[in-house]
This record gives sequence, C-alpha cells and structure tokens, in this order.
Amino acid sequence: MDQELIMDRNKPYLLGMYEKSMPADLSWKEKLENCRAFGFDWLEISIDETEAKLSRLDWTPGERQALIKTMQACGVPISTMCLSGHRKYPLGSLNPKGHRRSLEIMAKAIDLASDLGIRLIQLAGYDVYYEEGSDQTRREFIRNLRTAVGMAAKKGVILGFETMETPFMDTVEKAMDYVQLIDSPYLGIYPDIGNLTNASQLYHVPVPKDIEKGKGHLFAAHLKETRPGVYREVPFGTGHTNYPEDLRKLKELGVRMFTGEFWHTAQNPDYPEICRQAACFLRCQLDEVFHD
Repeated sequence: MDQELIMDRNKPYLLGMYEKSMPADLSWKEKLENCRAFGFDWLEISIDETEAKLSRLDWTPGERQALIKTMQACGVPISTMCLSGHRKYPLGSLNPKGHRRSLEIMAKAIDLASDLGIRLIQLAGYDVYYEEGSDQTRREFIRNLRTAVGMAAKKGVILGFETMETPFMDTVEKAMDYVQLIDSPYLGIYPDIGNLTNASQLYHVPVPKDIEKGKGHLFAAHLKETRPGVYREVPFGTGHTNYPEDLRKLKELGVRMFTGEFWHTAQNPDYPEICRQAACFLRCQLDEVFHD
C-alpha cells in the first residue's frame, strides 16, 4: 500500500535534503528512499544550469505523474525546488535570446512545481553571473522579476531569493530591496546562512542582525557550512557558520523549514555515511534551538 505523504505534525521544524548531496545517477525511488533513511523529511529538487537538469522542465505529463506516484509510494515529498538554472540564463540578461530563455525557464519551473506539489522555488539572487553587471542589467532583472512573480501568483507557488556569493545579493538586506520593490506575497527570501556568514565578515554585520531585516518575508533557510571566501563543499562542523545563533533568530522570525545544502563528490564515495552524518549534525543544531 502506498505510504501517505504526511509529515510529522508534532515536529517543531522540518529538515529537507538537497538532491545533489547524492549521486546523480540514482533513480528517483532510490533518492527518495535514501532521503528518509538518512534522516531527512523531504527532498529539494535541483534545476541547475546543466542541460540534464534543465531537461526536467520538459517532462511529459506521464513522467510527472510517475514521479508523484513514486513520492507517494516512498512517503517522501519533494517540497522545494532549487532553481539555479538562471545562473546561465539570468533574468538580467541583455541578450534577447538569453532574456527569452530566462523567462521560459521560469515559466516551466513554476508549471513543474505546480504539477509536483512543490510549494517553494528558491531563486538565485543574480542579475547576471557570467558577465559584468550594470544599471541596465539590474533594470532588466527587475522587469523580468515582475513577470516571474506574476507567473508564480497564477499558480500559487512562492519564490524565495537565495542569498548568494556575489555582491549583487549576498545579504538579506539586499534581497529585501527587491522584495519590497515588487511588493507581492509570492516573493520573499530563502536565505543561505553559510553565504550570509561570509558576507557578515565582508560587511561587519552579524548574521542575525541581517536576518532580522527579512522579518515577515522569510520562507525557509538553507543550512550550509562555509569558510572565509569558500562557499561550497565544506564539511559540516569544519567551517565558521554559527548554527545556534543563526537558527535562534530564524526560529524567532517564524522559519520552520530548513534544508541541508551539501554536495556529493567523487572524492567522497561513501555518500550514505556522509548524508547520515549531515542529518545528525543538523538535527543536533536544530534540536538545541527548538527544544530550548
């Protein structure tokens, strides 16, 4: 009998698992079963800039229904989407072809989220990535962002900015400039506390103080380890992210969904043990705060 997709209502928080923490060649059934076995509550699907991931936006109705049935059978939902495909095709692109592709990706991602029951899409906070930003790319970003938020509103899907590793949007305060400008309940912030930690050192603003700037507009948070100037593939507990301090502020502001962001690499083939350790580490941090 299919398991019901019901999360434990007694938990004070829920912890999601980033899809790219596991080998890409696993089946969806294997990924979802692993997610639960490793100690996570839901899986965050990745739509990155690779053609393999972007092709998911063109799944047929049958392929989408098959994944829904797999989620039901495994009892594990895909509740969030990390949409980083805009790094290659950014909303601020001044190239007409790139501009059209950015909005096409956005529309298809929202449709896929709606079909799969995904409530929240994490947007990469870039106007452009592989080219020089300018006032013009910022204006284009704002114009296309308005269009994107309108698309999301039609489907009842919310969009949350990730705080990034580039100066354009590396803090909650900067993300709030665009949230307030668009002024829609369908646009908010899904910050990355690891990235915020590095930004904190650059601007000498404590992470909790920056998080406070997003009060009323924070949907969820990525939990990631970083070191000064290093943004990826830092093992949990070996960097400088201050989980208790940051999580207390997020809890205070009403955040209850957290995603562990970490990556599977060829240098670490024992991914099951790494994933279990990640879940254990993050739950220890969360439990310390939520059971105070």
